[in-house]
Amino acid sequence: MIKQHISDGFNKHFKGIKFFGKQNRITLRNCGIIDPENIYDYIYNAQGYCALATALTDMTPIGVIEAIKKSGLRGRGGAGFPTGTKWELTAQQKGTEKYVVCNADEGDPGAFMDRSTIEGDPHSVIEGIIIGGYAVGASKGIIYIRAEYPLAVERLEKAFIAARAEGFLGNNILGSDFSFDIEIRLGAGAFVCGEETALINSIEGKRGMPRPRPPFPAANGVFGKPTLVNNVETWANIAAIILEGPQWMANIGTEKSKGTKVFALAGKIKNTGLVEVPMGTTLREIVYDVGGGIPNGKKFKSVQTGGPSGGCLTEKFLDTKIDYESLAAAGSIMGSGGMIIIDEDSCMVNIARFFLEFTQSESCGKCVPCREGTTRMLEILTRITEGEGKDGDIEKLQMLGEMINKASLCGLGQSAPNPVLSTIKNFREEYEEHIKLKKCRAKVCEKLLRYDITDKCIGCGQCKGACPTEAITGAFKEKHLIAQNKCIKCARCFKVCKFGAITKESGSEGGK
Repeated sequence: MIKQHISDGFNKHFKGIKFFGKQNRITLRNCGIIDPENIYDYIYNAQGYCALATALTDMTPIGVIEAIKKSGLRGRGGAGFPTGTKWELTAQQKGTEKYVVCNADEGDPGAFMDRSTIEGDPHSVIEGIIIGGYAVGASKGIIYIRAEYPLAVERLEKAFIAARAEGFLGNNILGSDFSFDIEIRLGAGAFVCGEETALINSIEGKRGMPRPRPPFPAANGVFGKPTLVNNVETWANIAAIILEGPQWMANIGTEKSKGTKVFALAGKIKNTGLVEVPMGTTLREIVYDVGGGIPNGKKFKSVQTGGPSGGCLTEKFLDTKIDYESLAAAGSIMGSGGMIIIDEDSCMVNIARFFLEFTQSESCGKCVPCREGTTRMLEILTRITEGEGKDGDIEKLQMLGEMINKASLCGLGQSAPNPVLSTIKNFREEYEEHIKLKKCRAKVCEKLLRYDITDKCIGCGQCKGACPTEAITGAFKEKHLIAQNKCIKCARCFKVCKFGAITKESGSEGGK
């Protein structure tokens, strides 16, 4: 059984390491243990394609769907829609031509869950897709993956060849009446193509832009045919559920969020990398028990979950359980699995601007609320971080964010304002300091800073030589001075000074 394989394989190699102590690896169960380019390693050491054989010989398509429904598995792409229900809706559609699509267009900054899963265990994803095709009555599968992931693409192509040679893909799979094959479609790297209808447009050779829903892909997807779309992590769970039984998955996690979730842990944290924990694990456990806490003795400030469209949560939310409902109630989202840890040296206004800059640049431009709304929000945020903030800017950001959230066409546009709205909610005082006091408490926003030379200066001339605007004057071995009207706040002088003779301050005088 796969559960036994985890203890024999994963536990044998990794469980003694503290980083893995609270992890429970299902999606990543074979990563780092098997040779991803050897199908026989997958077959012999990971019970590869046994779940497919079980589904084809012992289960009806309806039985497979019921098993997925009973497991409580929800889509791991971000929205958390019940997987079994989505399969059932696709299976109920009339017509013999249907598609099954794997969404491997992972575009969140710092996210590499799906790419690593494919690179480390491509056959588990392929096996899940084949089982899904059998369940919904499809004969064609498509893996939509970024061309930026060449190793993942290479290993998928090798896995296809090996699976066809062994009879797991193609006509009359394992001697049954079921025929199914998969092909790869390469994406050009548009963030919006992570949204399923934009992805479908891209597969069809059209510009990657979302479609109004309804109709949903289950009824009208690729080339107008019924289409089932799930992401890599969802597909990687399917074989485990079939072999272990739905109750096994249902016993992991919380009442409404079953199983595990993979996160890309990044930012100001000692242990970065992929983590897979049971639903219901708290943010505190991930930050301190798995992640090892904040490096360099710094204080925890915030955790941003859900990628660039997620929310930033403060220390008071550290005991929040990781599940779809709890994170939403706290003001963030599960998303596809990005998790960035932020320490006291970070400016929350600047972080909100950074994430909004990404989502604004990646907006497909189809709908006005997202295209224009995020642009106006970014303009306001940029003004605030440059010391040009005005009274009422916070309220404008909130108004625009709520409008975009309600009126945008797709989920990506609707969630784009989340970093701004959540930081205003949890760190409003930092916005007010930027606007009223022209102060960045983290000393990150350069245009709110002032550099001065103290009496520690020995007149070595290093700062003078580094200044690109000749703002620093002074004779050799004499104290130097900075002409504030020429200073462009580039911080080169601050960085090259070896004697700590240059101060960096922020406040009402910093921007002058």
